[in-house]
Amino acid sequence: MTDISRHTIHAAGREKLLGHLAMVLFAMLVSGSFSFGAMAAPYLGPAAINAARFVIGTSIMGGAALFLLKGRIPPPRAPWRFLVLGGLMALFFVTMFVSLRFTDPVSAGAVFTLMPLMSAGFGYLFLGQIPRRIVIASLVFAALGAIWVIFGGDVDAILSFDIGKGELIFLAGVAGHAAYAPLVRKFNRGEPVIAFTFWTLFATGLCIAVYGAGEIAATDWTALPRVVWLAIFYLAIFTTAGTFFLLQFAALRLPASKVLAYNYLTPTIIIFFEGLLGHGWANASVLGGALVTVLGLAVMALAPDA
Repeated sequence: MTDISRHTIHAAGREKLLGHLAMVLFAMLVSGSFSFGAMAAPYLGPAAINAARFVIGTSIMGGAALFLLKGRIPPPRAPWRFLVLGGLMALFFVTMFVSLRFTDPVSAGAVFTLMPLMSAGFGYLFLGQIPRRIVIASLVFAALGAIWVIFGGDVDAILSFDIGKGELIFLAGVAGHAAYAPLVRKFNRGEPVIAFTFWTLFATGLCIAVYGAGEIAATDWTALPRVVWLAIFYLAIFTTAGTFFLLQFAALRLPASKVLAYNYLTPTIIIFFEGLLGHGWANASVLGGALVTVLGLAVMALAPDA
């Protein structure tokens, strides 16, 4: 093997490692959003809070792009690409809130666990990626652990899970998010990741603004308490600009089946955060489910891509 070949292999391995680390950070940032989102929810509608986070998040990403790209963000070539990606993410955010009018967060969380496996299917459809059996097996293993955590280790609650109107609505949004990861790789035409992220954020915010125009206009923005603005800025900086960048960074380095698998870490990280905050630790059974999730993801990360 030549030195050039060794260098190429090492560089590829380094890029994949960075992709995995990016998605671990992604899961941590998303987990923190649940606490902040809960603080803002009583004061602001879902369309309004999402519109605000995307306005701020897009502005921050635009400023970062201008700085890193020396004062010029490349105009979007084939803008339809960003409208498709933005529409898919807007579909996810909107259906998540709409579905909660008809179902509970636990049931929505159970539907959410379908995302990585659906993404593997879209990865095959759009990119021809065929995950190894060990990757699929580890995803199923991690999903079972995540479901156990979501339902609090209650077997009766798991068995009584029923697919209703809310679950079907959220399933459409989950499918949109699952399709997003492979399409990032398919649609990217060599643009810098930060510019690609900026235009995707812009398109997502535009779609949400169109959907929630009435609610946004009816909101008294000057009367919102400070806690709402703290929540909005956390969501804008970390779980909008930050997670969009991390997701697109990882999607260009990892197969679709592996990118969104890290969403399974969210319930586990929330348990960890809640314990550190003094809100109590989960029981041993639930912690066992969390360990199953982590082990499943570890196997997936170490398994060959194809």
